Amino acid sequence: MKVGLFFGSFNPIHVGHLIIANHMATHTDLDKVWMVVSPQNPLKPKKTLARDFDRLHLVRLGIGDNPRIEASNVEFNLPKPSYTIDTLAFLTEKYPDKTFALIMGGDNIASLHLWKNYEQLLANFDIYVYQRPGTELGPLATHPRVKVLEAPLLDISATYIRECIRKGQSVRYLVPEPVFEYLKDNTLYKV
Repeated sequence: MKVGLFFGSFNPIHVGHLIIANHMATHTDLDKVWMVVSPQNPLKPKKTLARDFDRLHLVRLGIGDNPRIEASNVEFNLPKPSYTIDTLAFLTEKYPDKTFALIMGGDNIASLHLWKNYEQLLANFDIYVYQRPGTELGPLATHPRVKVLEAPLLDISATYIRECIRKGQSVRYLVPEPVFEYLKDNTLYKV
């Protein structure tokens, strides 16, 4: 089984994330996509993150009953900050019957050379890249293990969603309906 790992803060998950995950699960050779909720991205500040389990809960709500997509909390019990190469080493050992691949945006492939042990990532794992408008992919996009795909994209950011929530503005249709209902009745992102 080939599993695509879609890492992210998902702070909060939005329809753009789910469109990409579903596209990768249904338009590539991936059998499943795991949306890996990252406790801390070493390249992003932690202060704006909601609690890990709140974000995981929202991802599960957003995915609903889609059998091709799952939420993963694998990084919750790994050392912080989370490094992709370490997570992949753990998963490869824990699930020897699965082949793992990475899913990332064009901005990430452009900065992949800054990642811990990026050469090992390129040597051992396929990388599925969805191109973001206005982003240069950089020289690693032509690597034989990198597959650049045309995926439907929405120009939505979690930062914008958090800002709307903080201002009391509706985020309906920007997030999946179960996530909207949960956030509407919760204090998450309101302060």
